[in-house]
Amino acid sequence: MDSLKNIKIGLYSLTVFRNALSDDVIKSFIRLADTRDGDTENEVLNYCDFVSKIYKSENGLSRHVFDLVTDDENVFINRVSSSEMIPDVFSDAVENDIEVLQSLADLTSEKIKSYIKYSGFLPSYRTEKIDIEKEYMKRCADIGKYGYGIYSKNYAFYIEDGKITPVRHPDKIRLSDLADYEDEKKQVIDNTIALLNGKPAANVLLAGDAGTGKSSTVKAVVNEFKDDGLRIIEIRKEQLREIPKIMDELDSNPLKFILFIDDLSFTKADDNFSALKALLEGTVSAKSGNVAIYATSNRRHIVKESFAEREGDDIHRNDTIQELMSLSERFGLTVTYVKPNKQTYLDIVKKLAEQENIKVTDDLLAEAERFEIRKGGRSARVAKQFIDKVISET
Repeated sequence: MDSLKNIKIGLYSLTVFRNALSDDVIKSFIRLADTRDGDTENEVLNYCDFVSKIYKSENGLSRHVFDLVTDDENVFINRVSSSEMIPDVFSDAVENDIEVLQSLADLTSEKIKSYIKYSGFLPSYRTEKIDIEKEYMKRCADIGKYGYGIYSKNYAFYIEDGKITPVRHPDKIRLSDLADYEDEKKQVIDNTIALLNGKPAANVLLAGDAGTGKSSTVKAVVNEFKDDGLRIIEIRKEQLREIPKIMDELDSNPLKFILFIDDLSFTKADDNFSALKALLEGTVSAKSGNVAIYATSNRRHIVKESFAEREGDDIHRNDTIQELMSLSERFGLTVTYVKPNKQTYLDIVKKLAEQENIKVTDDLLAEAERFEIRKGGRSARVAKQFIDKVISET
């Protein structure tokens, strides 16, 4: 098993990609390579453990090693992302590291099994031809599209314990799934394209009636442009004070980010009100050209205003009211969603039905009207619920 031992020693020499040594597949391979020649019992034990770890990665060995390289956040990729000069010593180290990892990625199960003197069953794993150096350098050259670290494999995130954390199963909704509201969608799309192109992009408030597709629009836009370098980070209202720290972390990242705040509303006494107001002074994009805030709210003016505030408990009553209403005005772009009229609602039902290969008949549309009455009003969400009901009853 000398060839395995040579690869193991090569792994020990990793510098730029040294994080790979903490990977379970790599650690299992090193145990296998360390097995004494002729110790059949431990060769079988360690080989099968190695294959088991590969299976758990959900990819073959080649793809797993490739992902270790492309997902790694290291000193080299950080310099690439910030357009800093790359010293020759870094380039030489990267070349060596990738050569070593390539030798592991190309290692077939048949090759390893040929060393083990065992007549029983030994499992196999998949390999494929991947030119790791070529693909990695391609990603480096277009890093604003591919990203690196956790942002290379994931595109949707949330905040947990102050850390940006990937969403395991993001919503897959696409713009083509959203019926009607074409003008509203276009405003959000155009602003997002400006962000992706490095042009001034506004912070966006999607405001209006519940169930009209505000949140779905944001998620669909991200799904549409994620392959162009767009990422989304969802932030809860109580986490607003963490945004400055998040923006500092994202500032030098080559990707573009939407900080998404869903269902936003405040009371006057809410401490988060002043936090968001401070963030929206001017435009966030001017401070960090790769970040914009997108928020949704069922209220046009976001802040809940009491009759007491209107009637003047505050000596400067007009100033108080203006202060409460001014938050929504600090968004550079406000896109208003209103409940659909009867014809628009039925148009949405028709489009959703056609997407699901459901025949559109007068009886179907009449039932859709009865359904929205029972639900208390028309909306895109009610139309989707109706189609889901039809599918479930088919």
